Amino acid sequence: MTTAAAVPSVTAGPGPRAWRRFRRHRLAVTGAAVLALMALAAVLAPWLAPHDPYDLAVGPSGEIAFAAPPSRAFPLGTDSVGRDVLSRLLYGGRVSLTIGLVAALVAISVGSLLGVVAGHYGRGVDRVVSRFADAVSTFPALFLILTVSSFVAPSIVNVIVIIGFLSWMPSFRLMRAEVLKLRETDFVEAATAVGAGDVRVMSRHLVPNALGPIVVQATLGVAEAVLTESALSFLGLGVQPPIASWGNMLADARSITVLQSQPWLWLPPGVAIFLAVLSINFLGDGLRDALNPRAGR
Repeated sequence: MTTAAAVPSVTAGPGPRAWRRFRRHRLAVTGAAVLALMALAAVLAPWLAPHDPYDLAVGPSGEIAFAAPPSRAFPLGTDSVGRDVLSRLLYGGRVSLTIGLVAALVAISVGSLLGVVAGHYGRGVDRVVSRFADAVSTFPALFLILTVSSFVAPSIVNVIVIIGFLSWMPSFRLMRAEVLKLRETDFVEAATAVGAGDVRVMSRHLVPNALGPIVVQATLGVAEAVLTESALSFLGLGVQPPIASWGNMLADARSITVLQSQPWLWLPPGVAIFLAVLSINFLGDGLRDALNPRAGR
């Protein structure tokens, strides 16, 4: 009797497996598609916007169209100052999405740096950084951001800096926990035993192997930063007119008259914020499942 030679099975690497798991998450794929369309519309705003977002809209009779309802000339109507809502929505997406992305990157970078240092060195360094993170976390994040924003001049750069440097605590805790687990593994101990320095161990062994949870946290951080920017701009502490952002476009909704009789002023930016945050959250859920090493193929 002859036996067939065993043929070694070829298993896909972690990248293809993660992509396969992500594709099976329909909500994540849908969220990624919606987010990509919104980002593309924001990038192409100068070519897609039917009017200049800062020019006053002129009606058929030559008069300025203040808070005009949607029409053929102005598909989403005009705002209370007489500017085209659709054009400002497209340009506002550039500002809001950029602030959300950059602020989240700042928060992830600060939190990850502090987390890997605290987790790797441990002892006194870990206690000092962890107690500092606990002290900052005792204050509600939004109220802390509002308090700091009230003392600085509102601008796009200041909004990014404030949100980024006051939202790093979740990333810190996540990175610290991952590093505490990884530093006990064989490959990290082997790298230390052969004389690898602290910087090399952290940059070549700890950070790359802890990136999965951090990527998921980054996506959720973008959604949180978009919401925070919208809240700050709505309250007048964020992006200042005439620069358009989804948050300051919602400022007109503070009037009961606008809420009841002029929905075209607040509904488009509100729907844009809702879709962006929902899509980012779905994307984060899909990435969490795809990057989970314990998930099935």
